[in-house]
Amino acid sequence: EVQLVESGGGLVQPGGSLRLSCAVSGFTFSNAAMNWVRQAPGTGVEWVATITEHGNAGIYDDSVNGRFTISRYVAKSTLYLQMNRLKPEDTAVYYCQLGRVRGQGTQVTVSS
Repeated sequence: EVQLVESGGGLVQPGGSLRLSCAVSGFTFSNAAMNWVRQAPGTGVEWVATITEHGNAGIYDDSVNGRFTISRYVAKSTLYLQMNRLKPEDTAVYYCQLGRVRGQGTQVTVSS
């Protein structure tokens, strides 16, 4: 059974940084394409970033490109999202996603 457990969210001031983690199990993590998505209050789910299936390259939405970095640490079975230069509009619940499966999410709030 695929399990995804996010952590690392919190309250941060504009311009600050956070690193989100997603602990994974139940599938071959090393060669799986995975996504980070987010959902702000009253809006739909928005794609943020993808780590590719074999090359581990990151693909990003324009709104986060240059500020966010997706990566994986296979030995720890963990997917990461490093978020720098955060903006109030980054406020959302962030989820890691494999196919149609998501975790429970972690709240990120960017506010002064």
